[in-house]
Amino acid sequence: MSEVWVEVGTRSELLPGEFKVVWDGDTAIAVFNVDGDLYAVEDICTHDGGELAGGEIIGVEVECPRHGARFDLRTGMPTCPPAYEPIARFPVMEKDGLIWTRDDR
Repeated sequence: MSEVWVEVGTRSELLPGEFKVVWDGDTAIAVFNVDGDLYAVEDICTHDGGELAGGEIIGVEVECPRHGARFDLRTGMPTCPPAYEPIARFPVMEKDGLIWTRDDR
């Protein structure tokens, strides 16, 4: 668990429909902007360990580009097989015009 927040960037660098991957130690965190709402999740599909960043965003779900598993970015819960385990979610904070996240597990 990290006590230190990791800088993601500014809103102008993470527009609606975009994502950015940052690292907190050895944890890849994908931060998604979905219609102005920010969501941070571990960038690992629980089905086979593939990256979620770059997957299609459907509503508030991200689809794994490898095998089509989908996850709700608000809860981390899988919404479609072949994944059955949730992905880790992380806090997002905006302060002084910057977006921050951290691995708080």
